[in-house]
Amino acid sequence: MAAMDATSGYDRMKELKEFDESKMGVKGLSDSGITSIPRFFVHPPETLSDFKNSSSTCTNIPIIDLSGIINSKDNDHRLKIVEQVKEAAKTWGFFQVINHGVPISVIDETIHAIKAFHDQPHEVKAKYYKRENELGGVMYTSNNDLYRAKSAAWHDSLQAWMGPEPLKVADLPEICRNEVVAWDKSATEVAETVMELLCEGLGLEAGKFKELTFLDARVLVGHCYPYCPQPDLTVGITSHTDPGVITVLLQNHVPGLQVKHGDEWVNVKPVPGGLIINAGDFLQIISNGEYKSVQHRVLANSSKEARISIVIFFNLAKWKGDGYHGPLPELLSSKKPAIYRNFSRQEFVENFYSKGIDTKSLIEKIKIQN
Repeated sequence: MAAMDATSGYDRMKELKEFDESKMGVKGLSDSGITSIPRFFVHPPETLSDFKNSSSTCTNIPIIDLSGIINSKDNDHRLKIVEQVKEAAKTWGFFQVINHGVPISVIDETIHAIKAFHDQPHEVKAKYYKRENELGGVMYTSNNDLYRAKSAAWHDSLQAWMGPEPLKVADLPEICRNEVVAWDKSATEVAETVMELLCEGLGLEAGKFKELTFLDARVLVGHCYPYCPQPDLTVGITSHTDPGVITVLLQNHVPGLQVKHGDEWVNVKPVPGGLIINAGDFLQIISNGEYKSVQHRVLANSSKEARISIVIFFNLAKWKGDGYHGPLPELLSSKKPAIYRNFSRQEFVENFYSKGIDTKSLIEKIKIQN
């Protein structure tokens, strides 16, 4: 799309900059009482028609009960859970876990704290609003890819890099500081358990992913999807796959998340106390296609109550000595050759930060053509 629409005199870049420099985010727009959304949020007809035609016979993504596997000696029970996780990661790329060991009080406090941050006047939040240095520290912004995407989406985000370098806790907003630190710890413990099960599903030692530092590089993002006055014209988050190893997602009771399963979009129903796990592109690559990353998106929020979600993206911290990664050698054989080539950290980072979020673009680039 051109910066200036010659037929109407619409200067898209000018409007983008004005919105960005106001630092008010979509929450500020929503709170101001607007009845129509700015034009740069409007998505093309082909995207919107896909939303209108989406329907599913599936009721929800798989739900896996983790009770009894943490510190359990019951090997048969663990094998059953490994099989469930493996099947979900292969066929859905998404699943919810319950009885994961995180107290419901911690979950509620985390959601409340992130909502409290976004509910502050935009003048208070503005000191955290920035776009530079997306790869470190703390930042609040509306649409990380605002200037890279073809159309903007109706959400704001508080982002904090929790590792591999320890975050200076004082850099976090005071209103959610303690809760963010606590959630990072809790979600990382759940991620470690899930990664162990994923490893065993591949026939690897349970601690292999941890050994490869797949838990160490992580970014926490607290999304707010406020009420949108024209939800049929835009999206909450564009359809995409996550680039990393796995994602742990916590959401409040306001719906909106959809997952692509086959040709259908499935509404993910929030389960009280449940956490959503999804496979990222990196996991699909290192598992040599055994596990699948899957498209997902969030609808623009038509509810007067904001949708809140807190995600932690997990990725590796230490690349191989030569700076490359690819399918794990332990999973390859003459009968199962690599279907992806090795790729560099630079390729990985540039692929994500050079454009708007998208679906499996790195996977397509490094797929070995027969």
